[in-house]
Amino acid sequence: MKTSMRFLLALAVVTAALALLGTVALVATPHVLAAVPPATEIGVQAASYGLLAAALSTALAALGAGFAVAKVGAAAVGALAEKPELFGRLLILVGLAEGIAIYGLIVSILILNRLG
Repeated sequence: MKTSMRFLLALAVVTAALALLGTVALVATPHVLAAVPPATEIGVQAASYGLLAAALSTALAALGAGFAVAKVGAAAVGALAEKPELFGRLLILVGLAEGIAIYGLIVSILILNRLG
């Protein structure tokens, strides 16, 4: 395995572990659950799963976007070295890859609005 692939694999594992620990800390914190208004008439377990879903949608979308930008960005730099006139098209491709993170954020906002 190449050194760069080992580094990317280690980075992905560390990022996933941190996202999982952050999600567990968020769900396990009682004052976060107390912030959900009682008028919603949902249980604590439903609120926990809602917060978990919101955190996972953002975290996984960000991980996917990072992986996509890494792959598309590397290919874009290689293509840009050969044909500099492709800059605009390549910038759009990288922007589309970054849009995945925004979609995950929108999904988590919709989930949180549904909880509150």
